[in-house]
Amino acid sequence: MIRRRWAGLVAIVDPPGDHDRGSFTAELAAGLPALVMLLLAGLTAVGAVTVKAQCVDAAREAALAASRGEPGVPAGAGSAPAGATVSVTVVGERAVATVRAPIRAFGTRLPRLTVSATAVAAVEPGDPEPVP
Repeated sequence: MIRRRWAGLVAIVDPPGDHDRGSFTAELAAGLPALVMLLLAGLTAVGAVTVKAQCVDAAREAALAASRGEPGVPAGAGSAPAGATVSVTVVGERAVATVRAPIRAFGTRLPRLTVSATAVAAVEPGDPEPVP
């Protein structure tokens, strides 16, 4: 070790050597699981946003079909994501469609998440009785 004096203070300067070899590997091993978790969470969030957009489109299609007097469930199921459930109810002058779909989480130990969307359409006057 080399000792240097600076205005009454003693500074100890270590010469370069082997005492810090492998520190990058240790830091990488400690930080890599956190990076993988962030990546999986980000991919799951992107998947959830995509499924949510598909659910909104399917609910809109189902509500509009039911308001025109057509069967709403098949219309919504055509544009719904895989594994989604479509339900349509007609209450008075409104057709309400709800679509629920599971999200495929990246990682087997993550809890199941479900995304849902609801759309409402006014029943068109003069059309036949709306069909859910």
